[in-house]
Order: sequence, then structure tokens, then C-alpha cells
Amino acid sequence: MPVTDFDVKEKYRYLNGFDCYHESEAVPNALPIGQNSPQKPPLGLYAEKLSGTAFTAPRHENKQTWLYRILPSCSHPPFTAVADKTYGHATTNGNGATPSTKFDDSSTAPAKLHYIPNQLRWDPFNLPSDQKTDFISGLHLISGAGDPTLKQGLGIYIYTANLSMPDTSAYYSADGDMLIVPQEGALDIRTEFGWLLVRPMEIAVIPRGVKYQVRLVDSSCPVRGYALELYQGHFVLPELGPIGSNGLANARDFQAPAACFSEDFGSTGFEGKTKYTITCKFNNSLFQTTQPHTPFDVVAWHGNYYPYKYDLGRFNTIGSISFDHPDPSIFTVLSAPSDHVGTAIADFVIFPPRWLVGEDTFRPPWYHRNTMSEFMGLIKGDYDAKKAGKGGFVPGGASLHNVMAGHGPDAGSYEGAREAELKPVKVGGGSCAFMFESCLMMGVTDWGLRECEVVQEGYSEHSWGGVKVYWTGVPGEKGGKERTGHLL
Repeated sequence: MPVTDFDVKEKYRYLNGFDCYHESEAVPNALPIGQNSPQKPPLGLYAEKLSGTAFTAPRHENKQTWLYRILPSCSHPPFTAVADKTYGHATTNGNGATPSTKFDDSSTAPAKLHYIPNQLRWDPFNLPSDQKTDFISGLHLISGAGDPTLKQGLGIYIYTANLSMPDTSAYYSADGDMLIVPQEGALDIRTEFGWLLVRPMEIAVIPRGVKYQVRLVDSSCPVRGYALELYQGHFVLPELGPIGSNGLANARDFQAPAACFSEDFGSTGFEGKTKYTITCKFNNSLFQTTQPHTPFDVVAWHGNYYPYKYDLGRFNTIGSISFDHPDPSIFTVLSAPSDHVGTAIADFVIFPPRWLVGEDTFRPPWYHRNTMSEFMGLIKGDYDAKKAGKGGFVPGGASLHNVMAGHGPDAGSYEGAREAELKPVKVGGGSCAFMFESCLMMGVTDWGLRECEVVQEGYSEHSWGGVKVYWTGVPGEKGGKERTGHLL
């Protein structure tokens, strides 16, 4: 069934379609007709343009939205750097959360990252227990490359939380678009554009500059997940080529929020009874301001630059029906292209339930060395090329195989696939692994290497130390002989 049966049922309505020009009104006639910025917009609203690309970007790349709101976003006191220099805002926004990620680990400058060729794998990242942690204070940079000031590269994060962000708070990143992949626990995300309910087996993308607030659907259960912040460009659907006009992630299955707003303000932008804390991520540093009016006051909007979500259960998986395992690029959901055709700054790839029918074929992914970096996570279930259990690849954990680091099935998975009966079989039932793949060499933070305390120190030996030698030798000759056929 190409739709996920979620435990948490949907409660919002959405606008359907990827990269569409949408419009939404929470109040009828809030949108002006035939123009964007009339002298007096309807209902006494302010017109505000949100640009996700340069004004003169080509039409097929141009991203912008017009917001019609009660007060403009510029109406706030100056931002100041977060005083305790931690990657969390909680000490100043009144929710009692404790910041946990050190400021130095939030930088993707080369001096702050460790570039190592070793394969890395992590056990499930620890959920917060007694320590109060919201989405921002529980956001940890684990790996990255590039520089947000140059709008180049990406950052990969792990998030954990046991506390909703306060009703009087909002967060936005000036550094890039954030792709959120929940692994445990559903998120209720309020954005300037409206609400998104995002559950495990769904993803959400929050564009650069859009303010949002992350709440826990079940306050009694901590949440955990993965995120990728894209410093350059925006995500697109991959080209389908000879696949044809449909397949993989279909455009109609992406959902954008319907307009929804609150009324909490004074007579001017600097007057009002309620104080709202706005946290901004700017060059991987946090800044804050407090304003006396809600940031969630957009009554209507129209444009093609907006948050969206997608149900991974709707992905139309493509595979071989003859022989050999295809390249994993056939499982790409979203892609962020570089300036070199066919090479991505970031691809988001999933490995959902699928049928394997290849004849005389080693069916799991083959052994591989790659010019691309591969960061993998597991949302649920077991991955067919890696064993689960203690020291294995399990939900809530991750792995990183950097540029040209050899990787592939562990010894046990190889033996099982080598001897398997090659009848049609469905793999991955109840499972979904994913990959963030990038053309960039990824550095790892101190938090990722040490402070998270879940690195599998014996990963390489555990996975490949038991790989057997099956070499039969040259027929009719004794082993150990130096081959000389290459000599003149």
C-alpha cells in the first residue's frame, strides 16, 4: 500500500504539489487581486516579500513568496549573540531547557572539523532523560563541509528533545534549508506559513529564513531524528531520464501548509503584552531578539518558496527485473545539484521495502569505494546489508563512509546473500534506511567523535574482520607464485 499507516493521525489540511505556485488564505479576501503590493493591502495587512533566490535568478529556479501579515518581520529590537556561547537558546527563552552543544562544535570551519578516512558508525544517539531539551538545544552538528557565509556545502545534524519549544518562541536559520528526518516521535511544526505534522516515515523541509517552532506531539515521549542543512541552492526532484514521466517521488505527493495565524500584538511593533523570543542561526552561531508580537501572524500568502513535507511510504521504488544490483541513485527522493551536471551537493536517498528478483545476482548493495561521501541512518527495522543487534546498524544510529572509504555488506550479510536461494523475495518489510550522499569530503565534529559517547570503536572489525577468502587460485598451479604475465 503506497501510503504509510501512521500511529499519529493527520490533523491538518495541506496544499499538494512540489515546486508549485501556491496561494493560501486563512481569511477570505486577504490576498490582493492582480498585484502583489497595493498601496493599502486588504484587511490592513502588510505585504512582505520572502526571496529564496536572487531577484534575477532564471525563472525555472526563482524562489519567492509574498506574505500578508499583521506586522512586518523587521519590527524587532537588534539581535544579540547568545551570551553563554552554546548551540541552544534555552537559557534565555524561559522553557527551562539546558543547552548542550558547545559553540565550537557548531562551526564547519576546517579548523573545527576532523577529516579522517576511517569508516564510522554510531549506536543510537542518546535520548534526553532528566535534562530538559527542546529542538534547538538538542540539535547537534555531527558532520559537515563548506561554509555558510559563501553559501557552499552542508551540515548534518542529530536532534533529540523531550520538551516542546515554548509557545512564545520561534527559530530560523539564515544558513540554509533544513531537511528534517524524524526517527522516533512525531513533531508538530508551526511555521509562518501554517502547520506541518511530521511523523517518522515523513520528512519536512524548512527553507532558509522561514521561522518555525517545533512541538512534541506526545510530551511524555522524547523524540530523535536526523537533519541536513543545505547551505547552497534548494532541493529538487531528481531527473527521471528513461524512467519516464512518473516514478520515484511524485510531485503530487508533497504537501505544503495552509495559512494559519495568531493575533497577539500591541498598537505598534514595539508595543505588546507578550514577549516572543526569536532565535536566528547565522553562520553557525546563534543570535536572539525579543519582540512584543507573534511571528506567526501571516494571514495569507502566495508563491513557490514554502515549507513542505512528504510521506516516504509513497515513494515509487524502481529496481532491476533481470540481473545485478543497480546504483543506489535510483532511490533518490530529493537532490541538491552542484554546478556540475549529475553531481549533487546533497542527495536524500531511501531504502524502503522492495522486491528483489535478480537472477544469478548478489542482491544486497555491492562492495564499494565512492568519490561521494555517504552518511546513513535507519528510521526503523533492519537494513538488508548490515546486521542489527549489539554493535550493529540499528534504528536511531548512523554511519559515515567518507570519500573513497571502502564499505559494503558486513561478513554475515555477505555470507547470507552468497548462499541465498534466488527466488523473488521482498526485503525491508517494516524497515526504512536512508542516506545523505554528498560530493564533498565530510568533516566530523568533536561531538560526533567523542562527546556523543556512542561511536562504535570496533565497527570495522565487527563488520569486515570476518570476511572470508574464497580465492581458488589459478587452475593447475600452486599458490603463492609471483605472476609475471605483465612483464615484457
